[in-house]
Amino acid sequence: MFQLINGPQTLGASRVFWLPFLAVLVLVLAYPAVADSYDVGNMAYLLTWTFMAMGLCLVWGYGGMLSFGQTFFFGVAGYGYGVLATNLGGESGTTFLALALALGLAALAAAVLGYFMIWGRVGGVFFGIVTLSATLVLAFFLGQTAGPEWHIGNARLNGFNGMKDMAPLNIPWFGGEPLFFEGVALYYLVVALILVVYLGLRILLNSRFGNVVVAVREDPQRAELLGYDVRKYQLATFVIGSALAGLSGVLYTSWGQFITPASIGLPAAAMPIVWVAFSGRGDITATLVGSFLVLWAFQALTVYSQQAALLLMGAMLLCTVMVAPQGFVIGVANAARRLFARRGATKAAAPSKLPEATTAEVRA
Repeated sequence: MFQLINGPQTLGASRVFWLPFLAVLVLVLAYPAVADSYDVGNMAYLLTWTFMAMGLCLVWGYGGMLSFGQTFFFGVAGYGYGVLATNLGGESGTTFLALALALGLAALAAAVLGYFMIWGRVGGVFFGIVTLSATLVLAFFLGQTAGPEWHIGNARLNGFNGMKDMAPLNIPWFGGEPLFFEGVALYYLVVALILVVYLGLRILLNSRFGNVVVAVREDPQRAELLGYDVRKYQLATFVIGSALAGLSGVLYTSWGQFITPASIGLPAAAMPIVWVAFSGRGDITATLVGSFLVLWAFQALTVYSQQAALLLMGAMLLCTVMVAPQGFVIGVANAARRLFARRGATKAAAPSKLPEATTAEVRA
């Protein structure tokens, strides 16, 4: 198990990585004790998007399939959760059933779309075009569902105004009142899910499955000649990455108790590409850290000007392509690793002082 967590497909396999990792985890867990309720809720909001970024890293970085469809599955699961939570009543733990069914719906949509693309040998830029087209079609469809006839059971889709007032995630609790995952409770739930997903992806990527996925990315024909069914590995990768985008959609919908077509359309669809490209699509840790930092900076700048924030995203993508195609976070990690290696080599090469008796014997 530990060998898979520290395998060759992911950065960090020593105390130099895991000790700071544990320190950051302690700070994250202690954050609600030193922050007010608004900041804790806002932090939970930022963290919900990291699942989408990690999913795209799996699909694009490790699988080699550039997908603009993360917000498509985000919307499918988000709207699915809203419809299911509304019709199930949203009480006595039914919201987690709605979560599971919504994730299953997103995975099913990914399996169907991925099957026709992968078995149809759609690759390269055309893979991105097809997924972007599906995203835009969904956003356009949801935008025109404003009339009262657009409803599923008790849930109205509401067009551009979006769905609202669905129940947040909750479970039965002592005393009769359910525990609602809002504020601090939602924050800890999201942190726990991030930890589980991150470690799970590290194990998956360093397993035989992950090694084959990387081999398919590097040379699909050679992998096929070695006896692997390339299409099955690509489809599985696409479904897992898309389901993670769906998890972001469910958590976002539960956090704000609303979802609109604006969270699915073209500007939103391009954002995960920027996050992952800037961070470094070749490593899941770089994607997690870099995406959170970009999200935090984007939100901080949006307070002053949304147009300036969008310009920043474009400038970051341009700088990444021209200066650090491997990603800035990976570039910093590689630079730090080279620095530690150079210092270690310098210490190893430094002459040691011999004892006096030994020195005399050498001279003799």
